[in-house]
Amino acid sequence: MKIKDITQFLEGLAPLNYQESYDNSGLLVGDPNQEVSKALISLDCTEEVVEDAIQKGCNLIISHHPIVFSGLKKLNGKNYVERTVIKAIKNNIALYAIHTNLDNIEGGVSSKMADTLGLENQAILRPKQGLLKKLVVYVPRTHVDEVRAALFDAGAGHIGDYDQCSYNTAGYGTFRPLEGANPSIGSVGAQERVEETKIELIYPSQLERQILVAMFASHPYEEVAYHIITLDNTHSYVGSGAIGNLPEPMEASAFYALLKDKFKLKVIRHTKSLDKPISRVAVCGGAGGFLLSDAIRSGADIFITADYKYHEFFDAEGKIIIADIGHFESEQFTQELLLDIIQKKFANFAVLLTEIDTNPINYYS
Repeated sequence: MKIKDITQFLEGLAPLNYQESYDNSGLLVGDPNQEVSKALISLDCTEEVVEDAIQKGCNLIISHHPIVFSGLKKLNGKNYVERTVIKAIKNNIALYAIHTNLDNIEGGVSSKMADTLGLENQAILRPKQGLLKKLVVYVPRTHVDEVRAALFDAGAGHIGDYDQCSYNTAGYGTFRPLEGANPSIGSVGAQERVEETKIELIYPSQLERQILVAMFASHPYEEVAYHIITLDNTHSYVGSGAIGNLPEPMEASAFYALLKDKFKLKVIRHTKSLDKPISRVAVCGGAGGFLLSDAIRSGADIFITADYKYHEFFDAEGKIIIADIGHFESEQFTQELLLDIIQKKFANFAVLLTEIDTNPINYYS
């Protein structure tokens, strides 16, 4: 098996265009056509993790956090990022990161947090915009069913829990083939009028190439009349954070105890408890403070995330509980999530969890 077999599978689940603009997910080091022996999964990629991969005979490290966020101008080992990359290259170990694109899918990092707490009726906290497009194509009525079916098979027309969605309008098209044309209908120099159907379908932008290939392959015209529109619609299954309901409301103190137990926490930094039980819970792995307004608007009683600064806790304003459980702690189950995903797809492939604790924060108690 080659590295690209694994990375293409992962990017089918969490496409790279789902990542945030500041992120750097994908294959950071290595040749996608290289054969892979074993893969090591880690939350972070550090020198110690690369050494762990060497000892375990792994030539691919799949981490949540990218070791390289911004461009490297030099590789002389002056910091841990450069040293890690150099060590990986010297030992022919590929580095792959699946970060905010994994955060932003249903069943991703925040969903894992919600599952750990047993939340029901889960949904994306802030659905993403700008990921959907609409294809409009004009097809002679003799070929409408064929073209539409090809577009469906390529992934177009999938909206939420429905597929094969399209809107079709009957009309007619006119055209006149010029010199050099090879029309499937009509003759050079003569205007034609053809009964046509306008087909409109929504599709996720990462599928555009395969959808257009299917359209051109199935359409009878030499020159296909079509246009593409970028939509502002939100994608209900892609976005940041998650929200859901507890099976039964809980008093704040009891919920804190549950949270501490499920996430193996030594401490919870939180705002003042509200004078009501906790029923609706919002979560976001990593630094999720940007979602506070979404959590409040969604009716959450508590928002669980990480990396809150002192003054940001005041933003709760008595409307919600903010609970900061730590960055590593909020994402600690990401490794098991990736392990499960890969093992289900590649049952006979050796994929291991690192034994290195990469949490840079220690607690004294």
